[in-house]
Amino acid sequence: MKKASITIQMDAEKLRAVKRYMEKKDADITQELGDQLQRLYEKFVPANVREYIDESAEVTSVPAKKQKEKNRTNTKTDPSSNTF
Repeated sequence: MKKASITIQMDAEKLRAVKRYMEKKDADITQELGDQLQRLYEKFVPANVREYIDESAEVTSVPAKKQKEKNRTNTKTDPSSNTF
């Protein structure tokens, strides 16, 4: 699934403090924010919409994988097919 970025603003001193104390607990701010965003998604997006999005992602990822595999096999040369 294609990824998107978001930007938020926070008081610099508070951000510095949260980063400092998270580091002491070996917590990653990016991972924690991602987890919180996932919880918001699950809380606010109706289940049927989440299911539709998941199914759409599966359908679009399968052809992309097949195309990559096809490209790999087409770029490989078969030594037995070389004729002189």
